[in-house]
Parts: sequence; C-alpha cells; structure tokens
Amino acid sequence: MIFDNILIYFVVIPLIMLGGLALCRNIKQIRAVAVTGSLALLALSVVLLVQYLEIRAGGNEDPMLFVDSWTWFAPLNINLAVGVDGISVAMLLLSSVIVLAGSFASWTIAQPKAFFLWLILLSTGVFGFFISIDLFTMFMFYEVALIPMYLLIGVWGSGNKNYSAMKLTLMLMGGSAFLMLGLIGIYYNSTGADGGHTWDILEIVKYSYISKGWQYFLFPMTFVGFGVLGAMFPFHTWSPDGHASAPTAVSMLHAGVLMKLGGYGCFRVAIYLMPQAAHDLSIIFLILTGISVVYGAFSACVQTDLKYINAYSSVSHCGLVLFAILMLNSTAMTGAIMQMLSHGLMTALFFALIGMIYGRTHTRDIRQMGGLMKIMPFLAVCYVIAGFASLGLPGLSGFVAEMTIFVGSFEAGMTNYLSGAGSTRLVFTIIACCSIVITAVYILRVVGKLLLGPVHDKHHLELTDATWWERVAAIMLIVAVAGIGCFPNFFNNLINTTFTEKIFTVLGMN
Repeated sequence: MIFDNILIYFVVIPLIMLGGLALCRNIKQIRAVAVTGSLALLALSVVLLVQYLEIRAGGNEDPMLFVDSWTWFAPLNINLAVGVDGISVAMLLLSSVIVLAGSFASWTIAQPKAFFLWLILLSTGVFGFFISIDLFTMFMFYEVALIPMYLLIGVWGSGNKNYSAMKLTLMLMGGSAFLMLGLIGIYYNSTGADGGHTWDILEIVKYSYISKGWQYFLFPMTFVGFGVLGAMFPFHTWSPDGHASAPTAVSMLHAGVLMKLGGYGCFRVAIYLMPQAAHDLSIIFLILTGISVVYGAFSACVQTDLKYINAYSSVSHCGLVLFAILMLNSTAMTGAIMQMLSHGLMTALFFALIGMIYGRTHTRDIRQMGGLMKIMPFLAVCYVIAGFASLGLPGLSGFVAEMTIFVGSFEAGMTNYLSGAGSTRLVFTIIACCSIVITAVYILRVVGKLLLGPVHDKHHLELTDATWWERVAAIMLIVAVAGIGCFPNFFNNLINTTFTEKIFTVLGMN
C-alpha cells in the first residue's frame, strides 16, 4: 500500500496543510496550520534520518533506501517512484527547517491565507522533487515548485516586482524546456527491467547504456536546464532581481531550498546518468561555474541594496556547488552537498534578517543605515553570525563546506595536471579559492556600514528589536548553521553513504 512508505508523507502532509488552510477563517487558524504542518514535516524528516542511519548501520549498501513504485500512467511507463539516499535525506531535513522558519518569518504577512497556500504548494514541489527517482515525476514536482514563484513575487513582492516575477518565470521556464527535452531524450535511450523504455533512474543505471553521441547531446541540455535554477553564469540574471522583489519567506525558500534543486538535479540526473559526457564536457561547465563564483562575489562588493548583496552572494555560493560537482571526485562532491546545506541555512537566515530590518527601517540601502547594533542588538548579532558563516569562519557551516570543496578540487586539479590532462581545473580551483577574500570584503563592508558607526537616520532610534516569532526563526537557523559547523563529521558520514563503491563504479570515478 502506498501509505506504508514513509516518503509519501512528505507530499501528503503539505496537501493536508493546503486543505486545512482552505478551511481557515482567521489569522490565528492560518498560523496554527502553517506552524503545525511545518513542525510535522520537520519531525518526519528527523524520523526518516534516524531510520535511514539505522538501516545503513545494519550493513545495507543499496544506492537508495525506502524504494517503492506505483503505476501512474502505464502507456508511457510513468510511475510514482520514490527513494532516498544520504543526499536526499539531508535535503529533506534542510527544506523542513527552512519551511518552518519561513512560517514564523511570515507571521504578519498581508493576505496570509492565499500567501501560505502558494507557499505550501511550492514546498510540496520541493519535497516531491527530493523523494522522486522517476524522471517524469521529478520534473513534474520541479514545475510545481517553480510556478508559484510568479504569484508570490508578483502579488506579495516589493519594488519592480512585476518585472522581476516575469523575468524569473521566463528564464526558469526556458531552462525547464531544455530540461524536458533532455529527459525525453534519456527516456527514449533507456532500457528498463521489462525491456521497454523507463523513467526510473535506478533502472536506467542498471539496464541501460546511453551511447556517447547521445550523451554529448543530452548532457548539456540537462545540465543547463538544472544549471539555470542553480544560477549558473550566464543564466543567473533572474536570481538577483527575483530575490530583491520577493517577500521574506519566499526569498528564504527560493535561495535556501529552490536553488538547491539545480545542484541536486545536476548530480542526480546529468552526471549520474551520463558519466562519459560528464568526464569529457565537464571542463566547459567548470569554466562557466568558476566565472559564477568570482563574478557573484565581485558583484556583491559593489551593491548597496541588502537583498542584491545577498542575491549575488548566492550566485557565488551556488556556483561553488556546481563547480565542486564537476570535479568528479568524492571529496569535492561531498563538499558540494555540505555547501548546499550550509548556503541554504545561512542565506535563509540572511534573507529573514534583511526582511526584519526592512520591515522596521523601510529601506534596504546600506548608505541610509548605520548604528543598528545600538538599536536592535539581537538582529545585529544574528546578522554578524550569518556573515561569519558566509565568509567561512571556523565553527560555522561555511568553513567545513568550503574547505572540503577546495581540498577535493585541488586534489582533482593536481591529478589532472600530473597526468598531463591540463591545468585548467587547478587554475580555476586557485581562482575559486580567491573568492573567499572577496566574500570577506563585502561581508565586512556591510557589517561596518549597517551595524556600526553613528545612526544616520534619527527616526531609527525609535525602532524596536526582534519580536518573539522573529527570534524563533533566527535562532532555529543559527542553531542549524552552528550544528553543521561543530559536528561536520555527522553530516559528512550521512552524505558519504551516497558515494559508495557501486555508485563510483557506475560513474567511472575513483
């Protein structure tokens, strides 16, 4: 029976939340449904984590656990196929934490009923995407996660919100078109257990061989399709504008979770199913992602809008995720997943704090603010912690993630260089390492202008510090950021359960 599998409840609970929200008659009921449902998703993620670790400790080395499949549309062999590995479990945990924090951050949102309906629909797509191992259902949930963004930004956003919403939608839908063509190509080059075509990732890996020619054609389409959502250069321009206009909770989910669908998809689909093309063409995309890392960091340095600063920072950090995945070794890939977790939490914290500050000062221009450490010390200290995580301070999540990436990238670069395969990987690794310095520049610049020095606007002296629900959202994310930084080995072991010998045999890696 379908409800015997724990994974299906990651879709069922949001659907129940949608039904509950439709019946709500006042703001208290809406808040109760949003928080209760989000807590249920977080509890479910923790239960899944415990069960997953218990099964792995028992010696099970299958690529995916909790695997199940139910026929959905037989003529095209479309199934609701689910399964998780260490990466999926980590992403589900990340998503549930940010959804809960976003619920508290949206405590006083206008038109709360409609807002939470669309926000929960977005989260339904995210959770469904991470549990899917059927390419068609994965793509369906991918679209379910993207479509609500237009309304969430266009209706509840600020600034030039219509332009931003349309730009985001058109560019992401364009990426989806590339992705759809790539997935259809994979389907018609696949062989399932019954000898017919299949959408099932595990069956494609086990029974199919996609010819090198088709891999060269399909790999760029799928990688670019997912890479657009991962803000890969030069397809990143939708991200800063989208972030700048989005309401707080949407920015949190957008940068914290939605952009992770891009990195996850690049690994799960493009690289995993087409390893030969990944080896041969990775250098092209490595250059593009390397540019993303440096370009995003430099762009953040010259911005004056808090959201634009964090948006370009996200371009840099998400570029680092794709950069690490393309190194094609276990160390760098582990670092990429750690970076996805780290960036998801710290950028959600950043956007939550920016929204709280903007709600009080009614400006995001750092030139018009100053001395906020005296006025709202709680929010200021939280911002400093988020900044330290972003620039990679030891003890916080950013350090372990970026160090793992750079060690793995340097290892891959030196291996290529010593084998005579060229020095491109090594050169771009060194360039990417330099981005840390640039990150420190724009983070410390913002902290200095925003929090320290004199108060520029005397009206700001009348402002209040964080409310209890804002404190809950911020503390929750800070605890998660510090947890990864202080206990990195736990998350490293969780992720490494994915990179088994079986998987690397398939990928042709070492």
